[in-house]
Amino acid sequence: MRSLVDQLSRLTNARSVEELWKLHTEQMENYGFDRLMYGYTRYRTSSSLGDPQDWVLLSSQTPEYMKVFFDEGYYYHAPMLKWALANDGACSWRWMMDMGRIDNLTPSELRVMEFNRKMKVTAGYTVSFRSISERTKAAIALTARPGITQDTVEQTWAKHGDEIIVMNNVMHLKLLTLPYTGERHLTKRQREVLQWVGDGKTTQDIAVLLELTPATVEKHLRLAREALDVETTAQAVLKAAFYNQMFVMDVEP
Repeated sequence: MRSLVDQLSRLTNARSVEELWKLHTEQMENYGFDRLMYGYTRYRTSSSLGDPQDWVLLSSQTPEYMKVFFDEGYYYHAPMLKWALANDGACSWRWMMDMGRIDNLTPSELRVMEFNRKMKVTAGYTVSFRSISERTKAAIALTARPGITQDTVEQTWAKHGDEIIVMNNVMHLKLLTLPYTGERHLTKRQREVLQWVGDGKTTQDIAVLLELTPATVEKHLRLAREALDVETTAQAVLKAAFYNQMFVMDVEP
């Protein structure tokens, strides 16, 4: 197991989302958490978490679990997700198992808990990250290995909880600085024309700078809007900036 300082150094120097996630999942597994699920949205409203294709979603859960949990909408009724949306900090899954609380769960919430039991997702902690905007929210579920009880998790948390929270916070903050594409992929040329728009250049300016025709520039802007699923070029620039896809540096490994 890496020390706290060593792990934080590795996390803060990660050059890609993939590298960051690998470092984090390996370290959390050392504490007994072998299945992690992280989600982040910038498009939260009072009634929605936004388009799932716009979420940053990272997971080391099984494909079987993810297919049901997301494709069948179980996440919408997950008790710990509801807690995370209303709170900041860390919460033991014992909160979900409290008998008084179970008696007040809806049939949909009970179905999620039964599915979790079936998939051996029965012990762990959820960390909800502090938001600086009402439109954003991020959280991570730390699921303990099958066979580990919640009592054992509590013992681990009593000993290492503070450092686990710090590592998760740093992972989350670092992730916000890294380019993320998800389902929204821009080509190099699409990104290039958006960058010039972000610099205040007109279509005619961009055509001259890139030695293209204005019609070709317009084509790339249209394709960029389609790739990012937005209606205007201004929205495309904003969304690309949100996901750190603007002015990306090609860094050698």
